[in-house]
Amino acid sequence: MNSPIKIRLSLMMFLEFFVWGSWYVTMGTFLGNNLQAKDQDISLAFSTQSFGAIIAPFIIGLIADRYFHAQRILGVIHLIGAGLMYLLYSATDFSGFFPFLLAYMILFMPTLALVNAISFNQMKDPAKEFSIVRVWGTIGWIAAGLLISFLAWDSQAGLSEGLLKNTWILAAFVSLVLGIYSFTLPATPPRAKSSESFKLSEVLGLEALALLKHRNFAIFFLSSILICIPLAFYYQNASPFLTELGVENSTGKMALGQVSEVLFLLALPLFFTRFGFKNTLIVAMLAWAVRYLFFAFGDADSGVWMLLVGILLHGVCYDFFFVSGQIYTDSHAGEKFKSSAQGLITLATYGIGMLIGFWAAGQISDYYLIETGLHTWKSIWLIPAGISVLVLLLFISFFKKEEKEKPHH
Repeated sequence: MNSPIKIRLSLMMFLEFFVWGSWYVTMGTFLGNNLQAKDQDISLAFSTQSFGAIIAPFIIGLIADRYFHAQRILGVIHLIGAGLMYLLYSATDFSGFFPFLLAYMILFMPTLALVNAISFNQMKDPAKEFSIVRVWGTIGWIAAGLLISFLAWDSQAGLSEGLLKNTWILAAFVSLVLGIYSFTLPATPPRAKSSESFKLSEVLGLEALALLKHRNFAIFFLSSILICIPLAFYYQNASPFLTELGVENSTGKMALGQVSEVLFLLALPLFFTRFGFKNTLIVAMLAWAVRYLFFAFGDADSGVWMLLVGILLHGVCYDFFFVSGQIYTDSHAGEKFKSSAQGLITLATYGIGMLIGFWAAGQISDYYLIETGLHTWKSIWLIPAGISVLVLLLFISFFKKEEKEKPHH
């Protein structure tokens, strides 16, 4: 892959994740502060990601794989997305906000697969080349968080002035830029012939269900769904939690989680090869439990280091579980089920697991709401810490060490 194409794909990834990061991290704070949304409303808003993840395979499988060039669909989605972001900016209450957010996420979630497809189409050796391009997505997410904190939209003064609303205009503008830019990207024609018969089971990854006959894969699959419940607590509650505690520049500080993601992504192949799949997942699940304990006992003064360590553990939590899980799935799926197996894992985690997690996080946050509009955060964070430990014990007890644990080269 030549340098100009690498730069063009890297810019695409940067813009794609900048758009997402510019509103997603602070949405919980925005809804509570600007639209006076309740905890259940906030959990419903975050659930749109899961609905999008469940519907995404239909859009990709039906349209992108069959009829249209991927870069053109990407362009159209982001242009429509820019309009929806402006409507979200204009919303004055949650009931006027939610339908546009749901429409946006149903459109946005498939773009995560589209940017990958456009990238893979230009690569001779994706295993070596993809991470160099994909890392620019994480840098885009970090840049969005740092910009929001630099502009002080998430500061106590910014919140009292309602400045967090500007994140939607920022996202709309960058989405518009990406929408136009997408049409200049390298051509990525549809893979399947439009005349070929359409199999719903193939699109949803259901043909890969045969893999669940293997006990170890079934345990991994169940653990993946369950660990997404505590993950949802982080996405939904971390920004409101830090804001409520009075941590300044909280969005910029949360971007440290993505910085650690980059570092641990680079460390993962070495760790995976040396210690094997089972130990890598054990470390990841242990990190989940430790992170939430730090959140439970940290504060904005002398205990702020605990909050920062909790954020920095995001790289271990996310990369060591999800990326190693993708490698494990790929090595077990075989050629026939490679795509459908990854589709099945995505449906299970971002779809089912996160949906349960966002719902649970909303219910629990509401239960520990004090009269003053503040929360008993210690009690809230101890619950996902406990769930992480239970999932870890389940995994250690039933997942047997495999001879062929290491990824195939």
